[in-house]
Amino acid sequence: MTDNYEHACRPRTAVYPGSFDPVTLGHLDIIQRAAKQFDKLIVAVLNNSSKKPLFSIEERLELLRTVTKPWPNVEVDSFSDLTVNYMDAKNGDVIVRGVRSVTDFEYELQLASTNQKLNPRVETIFMMTNPKYSYLSSSIVKEIAHYGGDISELVAPEVEAALRNKHKR
Repeated sequence: MTDNYEHACRPRTAVYPGSFDPVTLGHLDIIQRAAKQFDKLIVAVLNNSSKKPLFSIEERLELLRTVTKPWPNVEVDSFSDLTVNYMDAKNGDVIVRGVRSVTDFEYELQLASTNQKLNPRVETIFMMTNPKYSYLSSSIVKEIAHYGGDISELVAPEVEAALRNKHKR
């Protein structure tokens, strides 16, 4: 009983991990909603050495810091370890994951179960993506931008400018 009471009385920290290459309006929707649920939300950019991102870690961090300014309890950081290890390092309580589809859910459930096995202290919550962003992914945004398509309703203006700069022809 004491453990539960002590846990309930301390500030709750959530971590929203991802590649954010680039951050989309779908990501921002999850960030805004999660920021309302927790005392502190860390948006953590995973430095995945097996992927070749369009934006460097530093560029993604800067874009995220810019677009998350409206939420004072949001912190932006990066990591290159297991998410559960990062959670311990940041005293995180909850991993936030956005889910767009049944396919996403199956993958996310497997990931959450694995994380629970690795660190039973850490919980995962799933936030359903707003239906208007259910089709949206960073990959789709990058492809549209690459071919000069209109991405103004898919990303924040700062992200759109950064994408246009990357794809100057």
